[in-house]
Amino acid sequence: MHLTSVLEKIVSDNTLHSKWLNTLSYMENAGAKKISASEHKEEVTLLILKHAAEEHRHAYYLKKQLAKLDENLCKTYTNAELLTPQHTKFYLNNLDVQVCRYLKKHFNLSGYELKFAAYLFVTYAIEVRADELYPIYQEILTEKASKVNVKSIILEEEGHLEEMLNQLKEFSPSWEKHAKEIVNIEQKMFNEWITTLTQSI
Repeated sequence: MHLTSVLEKIVSDNTLHSKWLNTLSYMENAGAKKISASEHKEEVTLLILKHAAEEHRHAYYLKKQLAKLDENLCKTYTNAELLTPQHTKFYLNNLDVQVCRYLKKHFNLSGYELKFAAYLFVTYAIEVRADELYPIYQEILTEKASKVNVKSIILEEEGHLEEMLNQLKEFSPSWEKHAKEIVNIEQKMFNEWITTLTQSI
């Protein structure tokens, strides 16, 4: 099933839609925690703090949107309140592990250098994904006259993507080639996630 069709089905069902918002909130929160975990003990830039803070805010904002659907649904991030919980909970970790393997092989990095490079490439791949997913979701929300909206997140994710591009250019002159490979890794994972999601709804 195409992403648009999956999202149309989800938005049409209040319980599914609540779980979808909660799942997105979980992933944004996981992303924020991942950014914080990749920080250097001392050399923390304003950009990294900004990015982590915005991902946390997205998680909060999406969770808050739940009240527009049903105040009693999805209070926590337990499996019963998420869509495809197993895939969802391991998504970022799995991507991080695969990206670290790739970077070790191609750049021979370790320690903080590996952590930081993984942060750059994983975040880039996730921002590319967000840049596709949120606008499609917003379009469906608008079509269905839903009270939920994610326009503010779309604007911030576009800004994040621009910031990651600038950092990747500084990281390596051949960043594009490697970023493409990492986006392909994420694409395979996303396809599996959507397949599982489609089966579960």
